[in-house]
Amino acid sequence: MQTVLLVVQLLIAVSLIAVILIQRTAQDGGGLMGGGATMGGLFTARGSANLLSRTTAVLATLFILNSLALGYLASAQHQGKSLIDRAAEIPATPAAPSVPAVPSAAAPVPENAPQPLITPEMPEAPQVPVAK
Repeated sequence: MQTVLLVVQLLIAVSLIAVILIQRTAQDGGGLMGGGATMGGLFTARGSANLLSRTTAVLATLFILNSLALGYLASAQHQGKSLIDRAAEIPATPAAPSVPAVPSAAAPVPENAPQPLITPEMPEAPQVPVAK
């Protein structure tokens, strides 16, 4: 639904820009469609002003309503708490006791101790040739 509204928002924005650029200005007497040239009864000075003004108003209203709908959808998907609030709720784990890096030879290894993941019998990863 959000993707459809985003596409509609884009189309409305492009249409709104086009309609605004076509409108006549007060100083030079014409927009992108030409100065004083008339193109029939629809685009006379008064006819085009009414049509383009109403079209601009309708497109602007649709743009604002679509923006509000997109904002509502985005806020509905947003979680209520910030990252800092959620991080504060996670209980702190106690620090692990320090283990010596190299085991001493005198320390006995229990029989049910877990085996290391990498053993000397495992082959190494193949070497990848480097391009010259």
